[in-house]
This record gives sequence, structure tokens and C-alpha cells, in this order.
Amino acid sequence: MTGGRLERPCYGSRITTPLAVVLRVVDPLFERTVRSAVRVREVLEVIMATGTIKKVIADRGFGFITADDAKDYFFHRDSLDRSLDFDRLTGGEKVQFEIEQGPKGPRARQVQAAV
Repeated sequence: MTGGRLERPCYGSRITTPLAVVLRVVDPLFERTVRSAVRVREVLEVIMATGTIKKVIADRGFGFITADDAKDYFFHRDSLDRSLDFDRLTGGEKVQFEIEQGPKGPRARQVQAAV
């Protein structure tokens, strides 16, 4: 570097180009938005329920659980915990599960054997 110029060799010759000055422009509104978004934390409410597997429709990969409050909840085989094997469910097994809002109403997820 000589006198504010950056020298780079190019095919055996020396070419000098002026140094670039980088300016950082910060949009104050954007910066406030980003800072406030970082501070926000999402709080998830998880409702754990217990119940009994009412019916299993094995060829379609889903079933229904009757909770202790007498409401029925849909569950899919992918929502079972490793403690349960979908192919061995017959009905009558005691389970605990979380309730989430699905596209067609409340459904069970994280279904696991009751302790």
C-alpha cells in the first residue's frame, strides 16, 4: 500500500486502485424493530391429559383416545412416543398426551404410556 492506494499485481504489472471506504448505514426504525423482536419470547401453553386408547384404525394409521374428562381426541401414528408401538395397540391402554389445535379441531400429540 502506498499513499492511500492499494497495489495488486496483475499479469506481471502493477495496477493501483484507490482504497474503498465502507460506510455503515443503519436505519433507526429497522434497528428498533430487530431489537424489539429479539426481546419477545413466545410462551407455549402445554396441556397434559391422561386417558385410554378407545379405537385404533391400523390400516389408516390413526386412532382415538378418550380422555379422563370424557372427550375424544384424534391421534396419528406419528404422534406416538417411543414407549408405544402403534402396531401393537389394541385399545384400552392408559396413556398421557398433550392436546394441540389441529386443522379439524383438538388432537393428541406426544402420546406416551401413562406412568
